[in-house]
Amino acid sequence: MHTSHSAALLAVPLAALLAACTPNPPPPEALRPVRTAEIRYDAAREANRYVGTVHARHEADQAFRVGGKVVQRKVDVGQIVREGDVLAVLDDTDYRLAAEAAQQQLAAAITQARQAESDRQRLGALRVDGSVSDADDEKAESGAATAGATAEAEARKLELARNRLKYTVLRASRSGVVASVKFEVGQVVAEGLPIVSIAAEGEPEIVVDVPEDHLAAFGSAKFKASLASAPGEMFEVALREMSPQAVPQTRTFRARLKPVAPRRLPLGATATLVVERPAAQATVAAIPAAAITQSNGQPALWAVRRAAAAEASPSVELVPVAVHGYRNDEALVSGLPAGTLVVTAGVQKMAPGLHVAVSDAARPADIKQAAQ
Repeated sequence: MHTSHSAALLAVPLAALLAACTPNPPPPEALRPVRTAEIRYDAAREANRYVGTVHARHEADQAFRVGGKVVQRKVDVGQIVREGDVLAVLDDTDYRLAAEAAQQQLAAAITQARQAESDRQRLGALRVDGSVSDADDEKAESGAATAGATAEAEARKLELARNRLKYTVLRASRSGVVASVKFEVGQVVAEGLPIVSIAAEGEPEIVVDVPEDHLAAFGSAKFKASLASAPGEMFEVALREMSPQAVPQTRTFRARLKPVAPRRLPLGATATLVVERPAAQATVAAIPAAAITQSNGQPALWAVRRAAAAEASPSVELVPVAVHGYRNDEALVSGLPAGTLVVTAGVQKMAPGLHVAVSDAARPADIKQAAQ
């Protein structure tokens, strides 16, 4: 009886030891969740972006018609002016003296003309009774005509001097907003040098520089634009003018585009122009560019294969594709059947045959089209 009880006590720890040595079954492999996109072929549109500036369609440079030293500046950038408003004033001392000198010269010429006319009339009266010769009479008539012409010329010189005195005050030739000011008080400006630019309000345009190899695409393109101050607010614009000659410094062609619907745009603001045109290949699919990887040095995608009957989850396979171009953060590809799901994030962590978890939101029936 005592022996049986001792054997039973030894059997308990022995059973526990054997149970501890038995290997446990491995836990099921955790599926890697992936983000996917569906391959859909469509007539995709390629897009280019250009950075431009808002200008006024009509912009006039203002300049003094005489040179001199600036003594007054009446405007600043952004100020609204009306036609005839004073923009700047020059020192008019020299021009005022010139006008006074012309006034004195005119007075002297008028006096000489009157004297010559009096002599002509007197000699004409003496000629009747033969007291003077015909030659003296003709000479008196010629002198009177010359003196009269000289007085007329001096009158015109006085008018020019007064005009130049008036030109020392620069007035706006049109109403608008001051776009630029290129002078300061005390500066000596030359005659005809543009110092103020006035832009007409109400007709803003977006000006961009276009490379030569993009000119052909502008004919069939659609244009949208946004301002740097409101990047999410896009509006349609239309091409109004394309320069036929390249800018010498940049060898680009200047394009001017106006809003399709009238709208106010702040002059000088930075604008982004989006130019969309049909892609060269009609049968391409637009997918996130982050989905592109490589296989033997060639572009490839991780395609999600449907789970087989013996498998509980889908797996991934690396498939080569053809890349036809890039559009912002998207790639235009072909080579996979329509409806194929491709991995778009974490492609560097994929491996052939890796089982993945695809959320319901990423299944073909509910995938959002990648190519807009």
